[in-house]
Amino acid sequence: MGLLEVKNLVTEFRTPSGTAKAVDHISFSLGAGKVLGIVGESGSGKSVTAYSLMNLVDPPGHIAGGEVWFKGENLRAASKQRWNELRGDRIAMVFQDPMMSLNPVMKIGDQLSETLLIHHRSKRSSAEKIVENALKRVGIPAPVERMRAYPHELSGGMRQRVAIANAIVNQPDLIIADEPTTALDVTIQAQILYEMRCLTRESGTALIWITHDLSVVKDLADDICVMYAGRIVEQGPVDEIIENPRHPYTRGLIDSLPHAGTRGKRLYSIPGSTPPLLSLPAGCAFSPRCTRATSRCNTVPPVFADDARAHRCFHPIDTL
Repeated sequence: MGLLEVKNLVTEFRTPSGTAKAVDHISFSLGAGKVLGIVGESGSGKSVTAYSLMNLVDPPGHIAGGEVWFKGENLRAASKQRWNELRGDRIAMVFQDPMMSLNPVMKIGDQLSETLLIHHRSKRSSAEKIVENALKRVGIPAPVERMRAYPHELSGGMRQRVAIANAIVNQPDLIIADEPTTALDVTIQAQILYEMRCLTRESGTALIWITHDLSVVKDLADDICVMYAGRIVEQGPVDEIIENPRHPYTRGLIDSLPHAGTRGKRLYSIPGSTPPLLSLPAGCAFSPRCTRATSRCNTVPPVFADDARAHRCFHPIDTL
């Protein structure tokens, strides 16, 4: 068993109009020191997956089924007290907007020290030294000065680095990063991706990186899960999927990326949009947007797996 094992996880939102499955029977595993990328358009279920793994789904949402095992422990059976012990210590999360996790009226040093002191008995002077080292590790210059600053005194890139430092201060076994570089410029994004790669290699921390941009994870992740309408439609080693995608949706995401050959040309975009979860089409949810769809796609495709790869498509690209 790996560090994290997710089996047939289901998360639903009950509304007056019906029940929406934001996460629909997804399964994956993650080993120590490995990076898993979860990719898909907005509304595909990526962030809900992250919140489900952290047991942070608020009503009317709830986890309706499946298993989540962390280091051999069944997290679905964990008590509220146990979750308070795990979050921020063994499992940490980096949010898309750092102001969601940073208190605007607390100094940076006090916030990160609090994260450490809540879980471990140590002197504040020792905690401050650990915090200083964590800020250095994510590339923040003059960390002692930054520890005296408030979040609003830092740039967006600096705040995101602080949020990552807050996640690594307790040396967790797993970090879940929910599109943490989306609002940052390309240069800062590249720096943070480099720092996260170094972190996983040096410390053995496992990382789940959630994004809508395949170009972000192609050089960061070891494996990738492509999500659409709450389901994983393709998964496997990132290099194999980028070079030889089998699901038409994955192919569309790759084709929409800019590259040298598209200079001066209109970028490709997948026709249509992600369907509302309360009115998904029968069968394969991607079929109304897919040029390869046939009547067979009116039924839900099962998972077709071989070796380390899997996909949900009756007409994969390499067989038609």
